[in-house]
Formats: sequence, C-alpha cells, structure tokens
Amino acid sequence: MAGRKRKLKSLAETITNSKRRVSKEKREKLELQTWSDLPTELLELIVSRLALKDNIRVSVVCKRWHSAAISVRVVNQSPLLMYFPKFGDLYEFYDPSQRKIYSLELPELTGSRICYTKDGWLLLYRPRSHRVFFFNPFTRKMIKVPRFELTYQIVAFSCAPTSASCILFTVKHISPTIVAISTCRPGEREWTTVNVQNRLPFVSSIWNKLVFCNGLFYCLSLTGWLGVFNPQERTWSVLAVPPPKCPENFLPKIGGKASLWLSITETY
Repeated sequence: MAGRKRKLKSLAETITNSKRRVSKEKREKLELQTWSDLPTELLELIVSRLALKDNIRVSVVCKRWHSAAISVRVVNQSPLLMYFPKFGDLYEFYDPSQRKIYSLELPELTGSRICYTKDGWLLLYRPRSHRVFFFNPFTRKMIKVPRFELTYQIVAFSCAPTSASCILFTVKHISPTIVAISTCRPGEREWTTVNVQNRLPFVSSIWNKLVFCNGLFYCLSLTGWLGVFNPQERTWSVLAVPPPKCPENFLPKIGGKASLWLSITETY
C-alpha cells in the first residue's frame, strides 16, 4: 500500500514538473517575441487605422510590415500635390482629402527634373548626365533606365516600373511631318527609336502635354494637334481634328479618360 502511494506521489511530481517546464518554455518564448512577430491579420488591422504619413513610416520598418502597409494603403486616395523647395531637399506633399501636409527629405532628387508621375512613382531626368530613372518617394526605391538625351524632357510611362508591362515613351519632331518616337522598358540596355511620317503637322516643344490612358499615349503638340501612340501595335497617328484657337490647353487624365481642357480669354 505504501509503495503504491509512493508511485502516485512520484507520478504527481513528474506531471507538476512537466507543466512547470512547459509553462517556463512558453514564457521564455513570449519574452523573445518582438513586434515583427505579430500575426498578419492583427498587423493589417493596426496599420489600416493609421494616417498616410504613419503608414509610410511603418512600411520601412521591415519586409513584413512593408507588405502589410502596402496591402491596406488606400487605393482610391486623392492624388497628393507635390511642392518643390526653393532651397534644400525637404519636399512637401499635400493631401487635399485630409487637408494635411507631409514633409519628406529627398536628397535623391537633387539636380533632377520630374517628367511624369504614376502609381506612386516619379520619372526623373538629370540634364547634365542624361540620366533617366524612377524613384518612389515613399519606399525610397530607385530603378535606373538607360541614358537618353531628352530634348524637351517630355516623357511618360504606362504603369509602375515594377510591372513587366511598363514602357516609357517620348516623341520629338524632326520636321513638321516627321517625328522620332523612342521607347524603352525597365531592364533594357538601350532605347528604341524610329522615325514616323505624319499625315498632319505635329511640332513638339517643352510645352507638350503627354499622358497615358487606356493603353494609349496621347500627346498634345504646341499648335494643338493631338498625336496618339499605341505601344502594343507600335503605331502613331495624328488625329484629324482641327486644333481649337485657344491660347492655352491642357491634357489631364480624369476618371480614367484623357480630357482636353481649353483656356479661353474674352475681352470686354
């Protein structure tokens, strides 16, 4: 009888020690855990409640946090207006929907001109070195493109440079009836340039308006003629629509469509 009691006592002590050991291991494991070990669902829930400025800061902590921040970042957010400093590298971004201004130090932009923006990416050009490159001001990622001399810094791209379908496009006139069309994709070693005959006059200049919309590049010439380039078929045409007699015109993309805005001044 005494021997049976000793066995039961020993078994109870073994079970107790085992529970203590497991509890200690769990406690030590919890103590070793960091913020980066948060479950993805919980992390996305927290980040989704942050303002854009804080979302951007969270995205640079680590790869997991970057993925979570990008996944919950508002897709249909109003475009940010970018203000350029007269001196220094401190750029301001104004959010019209929240009426807030965010400031970012961007020394990478020194000596560069912004040619086009899309999907959170800037396409920049350095005239002195003819360097063309993409830059994301939020992730600080840079993607280089082959050097190219942009006569008027008029160039656009179809989508984010991280996409395989991204293509850059620029056009300049050789004569009123001949234009040189140049294209390039991120990762290629050089630009491809071809001369194309125009049926209608098309004169490019620094005042050209260039926009990509619904698979096509639209380019408004200095004199108001509208040229269209199809990157899939590699075709160029100038629309047979007489340009309006207006001192100023604009070619913005609104609601997924390219729109021609005219400025008319009347004297009374």
